[in-house]
Parts: sequence; structure tokens; C-alpha cells
Amino acid sequence: MGVRNLQRSREFYQQVFGWQPLESSTESIIFFQLNGIQLALFPQESLADDAGLEADGKGFKSFSLAHNVRSEQEVDELIAELESKGVKVLKQPEKVFWGGYSSYIADPDDNLWEIAYNPFLPLH
Repeated sequence: MGVRNLQRSREFYQQVFGWQPLESSTESIIFFQLNGIQLALFPQESLADDAGLEADGKGFKSFSLAHNVRSEQEVDELIAELESKGVKVLKQPEKVFWGGYSSYIADPDDNLWEIAYNPFLPLH
């Protein structure tokens, strides 16, 4: 994921979500091991250059990431905790059309994170 300020984004994911960068992280890329996947943060300019694109990052990026929890109560508690840390909440928790319960936040680069309870997705 391309970010405008690598250090600010590193601090956001460490302080807000409590994730620790992997030892393989460097000054130019940060890796976080998540449940079955890795999130890699690159400087936006470098990632755009690698893809042969402009790095303007304008408009809706047409994607969101999701962090799933085990209950509606956990969504409410996590959103309250994130708000207390100054995270921008874009949509307060609510029941959604597909039968779940979710909210949206933005990271420092306005990447969307859905905080969701999906009753059809068992978590281990």
C-alpha cells in the first residue's frame, strides 16, 4: 500500500492497531504480519514509480481493507478506542444490508478500513 509518509504510517499501525513491524522491514518498506497475509507499506512515490503511474492519489481509491472482529460489541469497543486515539471515523457502527455490523475509519493517507462483525465468517 502506498503511503505519503512512511514513518507516520508505521506509527499509526503500531500505535492504533498494536501491530509490530517484521524484522525484514527497512527504511524504505514496512512489513506487518497479519492473520494469513502481510501488509506492506511503501512510500507512495516509489510505489507509483514502480507501477509506472502518477502518485497524485486523488479521489476514492476504489478499495478498502477490512478488520473483522467477533461481535457487534467488539466493533463498538474498537471504534471507541480508535476514536480516543484520534483516528478519523468516517462511518459510525451500524447494521448493514448484508447482515453484518460495521464502521469505517481512515488511516493517515485516507485508506479505508472497515471494522466489521460478519456473522457468516467464523474467526479462529
